[in-house]
Parts: sequence; C-alpha cells; structure tokens
Amino acid sequence: QVQLVESGGGLVQAGGSLRLSCAASGSILSSDDMNWYRQAPGKQRELVASISSGGPKNYADSVKGRFSISRDNAKNTVYLQMISLLPEDTAVYYCNYRSSVWLRDYWGQGTQVTVSS
Repeated sequence: QVQLVESGGGLVQAGGSLRLSCAASGSILSSDDMNWYRQAPGKQRELVASISSGGPKNYADSVKGRFSISRDNAKNTVYLQMISLLPEDTAVYYCNYRSSVWLRDYWGQGTQVTVSS
C-alpha cells in the first residue's frame, strides 16, 4: 500500500546541520499530511513537524526556528532540514504518512540522528 524510506541521519556535532529525506511509494496522495516524529531512548515518540498540501502545519516548540519541513509532491518525498542541532535532538527520526484512503498511519523504519556535544 504505502512504503516509506528515510535517509540522511548520522552523527553530527552540536551546532551542525542535517537534512533527512523520506521517499514514499505506493498509494500516496499529495493532499494527505506527512509528518516527522522522533523517539529518544527512554522517551515516548513525539511529533517534530507536519506538513499538509498547503505547506508546513506545525512544529514542536523545541525545534521551532531550527527545523524546517518541506515536500516535493512530484517525487513523493518529504524533507526535514535541521540546523543548530543540539544534543537533545538525538533520537531515531521516523517519517509518517497519514492515509485518507486506507485510514491508517504508515511509518518508515527510522533513521538515527546523533548530536555530540
């Protein structure tokens, strides 16, 4: 139905930047929201940023001004540009697609982001 593949994670020093990508395939509608979540060790998964067909919808307070979500509907790809990274941004980042067709969420396998101090 829908497959999501994240890439772009890695190890970076505090203050550095990374850009995550999520390539979607299958029954994707550009009118549906796409989201980035993250989960740090011992913590619950949290919403980082979401984007609708009209553009970015919201950001977690902790990333406002540092992260930017965008999407390329022609490529079925969503991006998360992260700058001024902090050690507390260390987490596994997951792409999420909320399907209005299948009425369910789809998740990627996650990509590790590690920010060293």
